[in-house]
Order: sequence, then C-alpha cells, then structure tokens
Amino acid sequence: MDRRDVLKAIAATIPLTVAGRVWAAPKADMRTLVVFLRGAYDAANVVIPVSSGFYYEQRPTIAVPRPGTHADDAVPLTPDWGLHPALKESLLPFWVKKELAFVPFAGTADDLTRSHFETQDTIELGQPAHGSRNYNSGFMARLATVLTRMRPIAYTEQLPLVFRGGNAIPNIGIGSVGKPGVDDRQAKLIESMYAKDTLGGAVSEGFKVRDDVYKTVSQEMVAADRGAVSAKGFELSARRMGRLMRDQFNLGFVDVGGWDTHVGQGGAQGYLAGRIGELGRALAGFSQELGPEAWKDTVVVVISEFGRTFHENGNKGTDHGHGSVYWVLGGAVKGGRMAGDQVKVERATLFQNRDYPVLTDYRALFGGLFQRAYGLDQNLLAQVFPGVAPKDLALV
Repeated sequence: MDRRDVLKAIAATIPLTVAGRVWAAPKADMRTLVVFLRGAYDAANVVIPVSSGFYYEQRPTIAVPRPGTHADDAVPLTPDWGLHPALKESLLPFWVKKELAFVPFAGTADDLTRSHFETQDTIELGQPAHGSRNYNSGFMARLATVLTRMRPIAYTEQLPLVFRGGNAIPNIGIGSVGKPGVDDRQAKLIESMYAKDTLGGAVSEGFKVRDDVYKTVSQEMVAADRGAVSAKGFELSARRMGRLMRDQFNLGFVDVGGWDTHVGQGGAQGYLAGRIGELGRALAGFSQELGPEAWKDTVVVVISEFGRTFHENGNKGTDHGHGSVYWVLGGAVKGGRMAGDQVKVERATLFQNRDYPVLTDYRALFGGLFQRAYGLDQNLLAQVFPGVAPKDLALV
C-alpha cells in the first residue's frame, strides 16, 4: 500500500466536515426511521416483566402468562423480561440475531401531563416541556439541517411537527385501511331481513348498541391518533416504505394509531395482540424490502408518547401513564439486550404509585444514538436537542 492509499484509509475513518456540517464517513448512508405509536401503547403487555409477581397481581385478566409451553405464553428474552407471543414470528428473529434492543423506562422526563396532545408535541418538538415552544422547529427537521446528504420524508398525510422547520421536506400519506365488518348499508339490509321476525327487535337493538359503543370508545382514540395510519395500514404499506428508503430516502417518520386501550385491551389474545401482530409484521416486511445490504445500515426506533397505568382498570384496559419501552432495531443495532437504566418492577418503584418511571429521557436516548450513527459533535448535538446531554447506550 503506497502513501496515498494509507492516507485514504486513514481519512475514511475520520468524520468529515463540510460547511459546518458533519457525518461519519463509514455511516454516510445510514438510514433512520422513527415509528411513532400514537395513543400510548401499553408497553408492559408487550415487553413483559415476567419475573415480577406484582405485574401478575395488578393485571388479573389482561396479564400475558409467564414463559412456558403454551402458545399464549410470553416468549423469554431475559430472566426478567419476555416478549408478547404475537411478536414471536416477526420480531423475535431480530432479537436472536442481536438486531433488536429494548429500552425500558423510557419517555419524557419533564412532561407529566399524561395528555396525548401535549406529550406528542413535546416529543416531536424535542424542546423542554416547560416554557415557550417553537412549533416551527421539530427535532428531526433540526437533525436534517445539521447533516449533509440527508434525504428526509414523512409518511404522513400532513407534515408532522417533528419535521417542521428548516428545509422543505416531502410527505406522503400511506393511508389507513380497515373498515367495520358490517357498514351502515349492510346493517340496514340485515335489519330489513329480520323486520317481521321475532328477532327483529334484537337485531336492530344490537346494531344500535354496537354503534353507540363504537362511538363512545373510538372518540378519544381517533383524537389521540391525529390522523395516523392504522396498524393494519402500516402492515400493508411498510414494504412500499422499505423500497422508498432503500432507493431514495434515508431519514423517515411514520405514525401509527390505535393504541389508546382504555377498554377491552386483552392479554395474549385480543385487541392489543392484534395491533401488535400487525406492527411486528410491518417492521419485518420493511426489513425484507430493504434487503440485507441496506438493512445493515438501518436503524428503526419505535416510540410512543407515554406508557399506560401498571394497574388494570375496571374496563379490562389501561389508562394514561408515564414511562414506556422504546424499541431500537436494525442491521446496524447492537441488540439482543435490554438497554438503559432499569429498576425492579414492584410497587415501590412505580412513578406516583401508578406508572413506570422514566429513567431514560427520549432526547438523551436519541442524542446518544445520533452521536454514534452520524458522528455528531457536542455543538451539533446541541442544535438538535439544546440543553440535553446525550446518553450513550451503545445501540449502534
């Protein structure tokens, strides 16, 4: 190797700077996708504290069984944690390959409102929860500004807060799918069929009750979703997103709704299990469509505005909480582990006697991730998350 080759080899390992912007040469083509689960998913029933007797005491009807021999049992990850069985086929392989890590007790350290809208805004803006906010400055827009060669895209109907400010960023809605099994027209036809039957009154009343319940339960969820695609819609569209990020874009954001489970949440089976299964299959499909080469330089971060109450409520669901569990997966991820600060799951460690605590602030987590993925120095990190020290969890 001559002198020029040696210099080139050395230069390839040094972060490059152009016009005050920086990227790490080995990761110049890193792809990052942030998946926002709007509505606050119940982390404790997805990444399950299986060693905690307190978990099973507090969730008598919706707890996921400890790892065992049945199909509905949690899948063991570590002696203390298990995975929801709906993710066994889709996400467990990433864990086994050490391409998936979970960060428990993560969230917004300074936002205690338990309001979908307040906390979603807090996370997307990446600014302190208290004081004045600049709604024209989202943290992913700031990231795209300090980096070169970024090709960002939002897979949303409207440009989300997280991408507001800075350069123009394209957005494209991936659409929602999934209609009620029986729509109004079909319901009227069924009612007419039974109009002269003794069951006519019961059929009509059944549809009325169904509609009343649907309206009552769905109103808050629809508001909390803020127009986000459904989990089923994400499953159907994730491969298209994978193709776009393989060929055209390297910084993406998508929001997925349907996680506000106050009523009838279910355990190993039921509503949440269905949504989680769709999400897992979507992420697996996204990876497959990227292909092995592009996946090697990809990081996907799955977040939610907050967790849910550790106690099961009277409607066999959970209410608004605080700490959550974030997911970090990709071919670039150092996974197969639970990352970040942790505590034993018991009554004494709950926040305000009801929720997971936040031990890893989302800005510190993203800051540490961006620092490693893109080679950002402290000055540039401060432009993305002002006043926040990055927390290096060695995720990439």
